[in-house]
Amino acid sequence: MRQFLVDEIARRQQEDIEAYLKEKALPSGLEKIYWLEIPPDLLSPIQWEHHDCGPHYLAIEVGKDFLKFEYLVRSRNRLRCDCVQYVTSVQEAFLLNFAHTLIRELDLKA
Repeated sequence: MRQFLVDEIARRQQEDIEAYLKEKALPSGLEKIYWLEIPPDLLSPIQWEHHDCGPHYLAIEVGKDFLKFEYLVRSRNRLRCDCVQYVTSVQEAFLLNFAHTLIRELDLKA
């Protein structure tokens, strides 16, 4: 799995991370997993065509001392489909911008 990993995060910052993600992302229904919805204007052509599969999102996992930002675009309504694919360059920039904003705003430290 391709991903952007931030590790060695101080445990005292976990509550801040969880609060930030609860405000800026969507709960997945799984503990410590959040969905970052991809804006419609950033969808690839096949994801745009597969609006019934949407919304499309990226997964963020909060671990004991890490944050994992997955590069796989998932479909909310289907596990397997041609629209489930790795990020485009524009979607990657969106994800990395979100990650870097979180790091800056929470002043994450190892």
